[in-house]
Amino acid sequence: MKSKKSLKTYTLDELTDKYIGKQGTPKRDSFELELKLEMLSHAVKEARKIRNLTQEELGKLIGVQKSQISKLEKNLTNSRIDTIIKVFNALNVTLNFQLLFNKVDKSRVSFS
Repeated sequence: MKSKKSLKTYTLDELTDKYIGKQGTPKRDSFELELKLEMLSHAVKEARKIRNLTQEELGKLIGVQKSQISKLEKNLTNSRIDTIIKVFNALNVTLNFQLLFNKVDKSRVSFS
């Protein structure tokens, strides 16, 4: 009789650490930023669909071309934060930002 080998399972964090890099490394930071931008693009598209608007209609509401909305939804452009805020305002969606401060070298921080 053959014995069954159990498969080793890995968490998403373990796989990300192994193949992308540990948290705090430049490669991991870049990966996570890209992932967050992708989620933002998806949120724009879903909110637009919920409001039953075409890309062209949304563009007209905020004063941009349909192509800019398309690029935003496909995460093909680095959109300005004011454009993203205009989009969510036009869609009547509340947008919250969370700022997380990393460890700061206080000897290098100055305020004028």
